Amino acid sequence: MSKIDEFKEFVRKNPSLISQVKDNKMTWQQFYEFYDLYGEDQNIWNNYINNNKKEIKTENKSVSSSLTEIINMAKNMDVNKMQEGIVSLQKAIGLVSDLFVKDNNKSSEYKPRPLYKHFED
Repeated sequence: MSKIDEFKEFVRKNPSLISQVKDNKMTWQQFYEFYDLYGEDQNIWNNYINNNKKEIKTENKSVSSSLTEIINMAKNMDVNKMQEGIVSLQKAIGLVSDLFVKDNNKSSEYKPRPLYKHFED
């Protein structure tokens, strides 16, 4: 197996390197040079592999904290006030739809006078 194929296999084993490249923190050329010089088992990779694991953990914590905040907001909601708001919104939608429905009915009731008739002949 060539050195490039070994590097590709190493990247497949450590997908955190991909996110480093996507975030423009490193380039594939730099990673390949590290791999060529130091190999797989050196401590140099700890900075890139472990760092990404920490970022994933903090992202998971922020997602779970956001979900907790949403659940707490749902617990603190006043159901009666929410229902009043929904009813008033339904009334407003009903008024707007009545305006459009009446306009459509008026336009469908109008029948133009034929051109060949003069004053109800």
